Amino acid sequence: MRYFIDISYDGSAYHGWQIQNNAKTVQGILNEALSTILRADVSTIGSGRTDTGVHAMMQMVHFDHDEIKDTVQLGNKLNSLLPQDISANHIHLVKDDVSARFEAVSRAYVYKIHQHKNPFKQGLSYHFHQPLDLDQMNSCCDLIKKWKDFEAMSKVKTEVNNFNCEIFSAFWEKQNDEIHFHVSANRFLRGMVRALVGTMLEVGQGRMTLAAFEQILESRDRKKAGRSVPAHGLYLRDITYPKDIYL
Repeated sequence: MRYFIDISYDGSAYHGWQIQNNAKTVQGILNEALSTILRADVSTIGSGRTDTGVHAMMQMVHFDHDEIKDTVQLGNKLNSLLPQDISANHIHLVKDDVSARFEAVSRAYVYKIHQHKNPFKQGLSYHFHQPLDLDQMNSCCDLIKKWKDFEAMSKVKTEVNNFNCEIFSAFWEKQNDEIHFHVSANRFLRGMVRALVGTMLEVGQGRMTLAAFEQILESRDRKKAGRSVPAHGLYLRDITYPKDIYL
């Protein structure tokens, strides 16, 4: 039988989601905990990978096992075994052929920036003190919602068939003393959100025009885009699936 687990994690101490040799990863820790509790070799598959230092408010993963009579109890046992920076939120029974990765309809990220030094946000938000024009940055968002090919915002060495993404929503907003960038799409390329943020910060500072931003997208050249902002400001926020996958 197949189960989905909705998990959250602070990615500060991990080399990303996906299992790597000789590296501490979220997937590795989760697999080990599940295998210990269920007394079987359990392997999870996530909705997608998050890079080193990136956080997740919601990461959905699936695994296969014999019937689990009490998923709430399993969740409690899992949380007692997992470290404090990873939590199992909900466990759902789903159809046997459903993949956490391939059945996802949309994924959403938020990038957090704080503009005044705050030791309590260290590692959880990007400290960027330069003044920013959110109106200009939201004009960039209007543009990317109409765009398809995001090769200019992708890591160069990546195994994908195409660079097309459908952006469902994108906007910058002020949240108390923070500035947040929200974006959702059917898929994201590796490094795409951090490259978009880095490039839009150039526009927000007045160092790049909106026309130049569009020319970068047209160029499909990552070298022409802005820098990749630090990973610790980025959160995988939400993943949606068709309702009929759940049993």
